[in-house]
Amino acid sequence: MSLGKVEVSPPSKEELLKELIELYAESIKRLAYTYVKNWSAAEDITQEVFIKCYEKIEGFRGDSSYKTWLYKITRNKCKDYLKSKWYRSFFPTDFMQERIGNNELSTEDQVINKLEDMELSQKVLALPTKYREIIILFYYEQLKMKEIEALTHLNVDTIKTRLRRGKKMLQKKMERSEGNE
Repeated sequence: MSLGKVEVSPPSKEELLKELIELYAESIKRLAYTYVKNWSAAEDITQEVFIKCYEKIEGFRGDSSYKTWLYKITRNKCKDYLKSKWYRSFFPTDFMQERIGNNELSTEDQVINKLEDMELSQKVLALPTKYREIIILFYYEQLKMKEIEALTHLNVDTIKTRLRRGKKMLQKKMERSEGNE
């Protein structure tokens, strides 16, 4: 008596890419923005990341999660962009705006929260890259230390040190801005 096993074939390259885009496109765009500080460039980089993903997906060894692999591609694309002669820096004004959703707060409270979030976001983006990167990956993207280690090739102690120093720098920036009010 046969129970009739159903063979499940792995998803095609196109299906897998579509799933990865649905899962990670927004977070990749936000991550790219933290490097390049320009939404248009971040969108272009996001597209480049998925083109590279499509080209290399068959060679994915599974040493890390797809998310970590895509973040690594994003990081490299951003670094290439920042090294390019076309790079121009822009002051960030709308970082993480998509994360600030409408909730049950009054309009006044929503505006105050948005301003506080934007102020914090701008202070994060003003940090030196080595601290900003770790803070974004840990707090905004919620990666674990081991995932950050795999992505950045830094040891966990270095990551913890940068996280601690970055938080101290942010704290000082926040205290200074509160003192100016």
